[in-house]
Amino acid sequence: MIGTGDLAAIASELAPTGTLRVAMNLVNTVLVREHPRSGALDGIAVDLARVLARRLGVPLLLVTYHGAGTVMEAAGTGAWDVAFLAIEPARAARALFTEPYLLIAGGYAVAADSPLRSADEVDRPGARVVVGAGSAYDLYLTRTLRHASLVRAPAAGSAVTDRFLAGGLDAVAGLAPMLAAFVEGRPDLRLLEGSFMRIRQAICTAPERVAGHRYLQGFVEEMKRSGGIARALRLRDSREAVVAPPGPGTR
Repeated sequence: MIGTGDLAAIASELAPTGTLRVAMNLVNTVLVREHPRSGALDGIAVDLARVLARRLGVPLLLVTYHGAGTVMEAAGTGAWDVAFLAIEPARAARALFTEPYLLIAGGYAVAADSPLRSADEVDRPGARVVVGAGSAYDLYLTRTLRHASLVRAPAAGSAVTDRFLAGGLDAVAGLAPMLAAFVEGRPDLRLLEGSFMRIRQAICTAPERVAGHRYLQGFVEEMKRSGGIARALRLRDSREAVVAPPGPGTR
């Protein structure tokens, strides 16, 4: 049980300005969506940020970014206190991550007449795959592809899919649910079977905020255990992600 004094100290560490500034990656529409007219934000990450700020007893400010790469570029500048991002080794030096709270498949879309049939066929000599620069799947595929090459496009807006549609590329990589929306109603495109990774969505903060990170870790596990994340998924009729299993030592 965290005492009032301890919680105040954690709130001071996580929100040194007195307001919890939470980075939101608008490119990941599985987690957060911006209303096209009002600009209001909604989504699982928004729900969790509101609960977190309420428990810390501080106001909430959602700081928006267009791409995970831009969120990480701002790490250490004091622009945000907490971020909702995917766990990636390349980010570990700049942020402390909790265990994942959500898992999302990473997949590929191809032209309908492509000879590729499954995700494990993409890594072949000469294959070219477009990705959003700085995304979790960019970082993962950079580490794991042995034969195919990556073409990086800005993660914001439709730049990645536009680059694929411009031609000359074999596949586009991304979050499977977002690619499913991309190919829907297009007979010239299709998804490949299977996935190349399970993207582990987590909460992170600055490396020096050790006590704050410990609190965030407990918060994530409680949200999983209590069903809060599952309820957020059901509320939006979301079949795009699954709740991550309990972290080590919490089973």
